[in-house]
Amino acid sequence: MTDLDEGVPHAARIWNYWMGGTDNFPSDRAAGDAVVQVYPEIALMAKYSRQFLIRVVRYLAASAGIEQFLDIGTGLPTMQNTHEVAPAARVVYVDNDPMVIAQAARLLDGAAATYVQADYHDPAAILAEAAHHLDLSRPVAVMFMGVLGYEPDLAVVRAIVDTTMAATASGSHLVLWDGTNTTPSVVEGAKRLAQSGGVPYILRSPAELESCFAGLTLVPPGLTQITEWPAPGSPAYIDAYGAVGRKP
Repeated sequence: MTDLDEGVPHAARIWNYWMGGTDNFPSDRAAGDAVVQVYPEIALMAKYSRQFLIRVVRYLAASAGIEQFLDIGTGLPTMQNTHEVAPAARVVYVDNDPMVIAQAARLLDGAAATYVQADYHDPAAILAEAAHHLDLSRPVAVMFMGVLGYEPDLAVVRAIVDTTMAATASGSHLVLWDGTNTTPSVVEGAKRLAQSGGVPYILRSPAELESCFAGLTLVPPGLTQITEWPAPGSPAYIDAYGAVGRKP
């Protein structure tokens, strides 16, 4: 396993800290606190993003008939992970952080799920490994949950999504949410993250996120705040939008 550098903040561990987890180091907590100082809502975003995942996975498993999930950029285990929300499904988790992979055995504990260490910039490698565990001739839910902001080029993001979805069967679904540049405080928070040594996170407009669903049919209510899918929830405004799209 690759040695862990505790002195450099890492995205998965910072997010784990915001979600109240303990799999993080002082450097991660310092970077996380720098964001909280100007954008305290980040902790709410972390909480609501997990609730969005739970609602989406339940919908896909119960209403859309999805029995396979490819969760790309899953991050460190916290609570109600994809395989726990849909225990009858087969799940492949993908992450490039060695600390995440090291925690895989604890997370899975006999579940019908597996971990793949890979970077989402290499969808071909991800798909090749996923094919050992999933039947890609049948519908699968591909999930990018708050991770594509680490790629600065929207064209690259769209290429990653398009390449991944092109390898899936008709009836597959894309689930994607990401942070948006919709208030000044969240933009300042992204600046503080980069200044503190964290990997820069690119906040996009809702329209830019929606462009990632080109060629797919959006499940109602379409692209919306993650607290509003599939119906209005928390009254708090959250600078994060997401959607579910079905492949024809």
